[in-house]
Amino acid sequence: MPLPYRNRMNSTPHWTPPAGTAGLIFDCDGTLADTMPAHYKAWTAMLEPHGIPFPETRFYAMGGMPTAQIIRVLAADVGVTVADVDALVHIKEQAFLTYLDAVVAIEAVVAIAAAHRGKLPIAVASGGYRDTITRTLDRIEIRHWFDVMVTAEDTARHKPEPDVFLEAARRLGVAAKACVVFEDTDIGLEAARRAGMHGVDVRGWVKRS
Repeated sequence: MPLPYRNRMNSTPHWTPPAGTAGLIFDCDGTLADTMPAHYKAWTAMLEPHGIPFPETRFYAMGGMPTAQIIRVLAADVGVTVADVDALVHIKEQAFLTYLDAVVAIEAVVAIAAAHRGKLPIAVASGGYRDTITRTLDRIEIRHWFDVMVTAEDTARHKPEPDVFLEAARRLGVAAKACVVFEDTDIGLEAARRAGMHGVDVRGWVKRS
């Protein structure tokens, strides 16, 4: 059963949109949903049989990059030839879904989306794949809140390039400079900067067990 979001306003950080804000864009993993421990378990389960290490500190540093890109980088670093990257992507994404029950809403960030939906256009823009992001948002019962969803399949370039955020703004019909991005990674915040958008680092609001 999905875990519903419960609006606990006492956990909401004080946040007011900057003057001129016309749209909000949210990353998903680590921003709206605490998925990162589940993703790391899936990564290690997929990579260990191939002898490809993935230290947890590096996993968090590469947050926001598409799975296929991470696999290529990690394999190249240790000189491992990966014959079928797409097959490993599928294995990793399916492994993540086995841990989906552990995913919970990051209430402080979700509360901001709740407070502004219907008042400003809002989007999800993620380096994850559409099926995984959709099922994650369904897990915390907020997918229907968002006017737009942009995922790894939708742009040729990925964070720290700005494309995912620029595409989200385009689909929202909002000028990039009028968008605010909520992110939990350095490369995501860099992508927002390159897009000419105001970035909000949510890491100080995230409480993980």
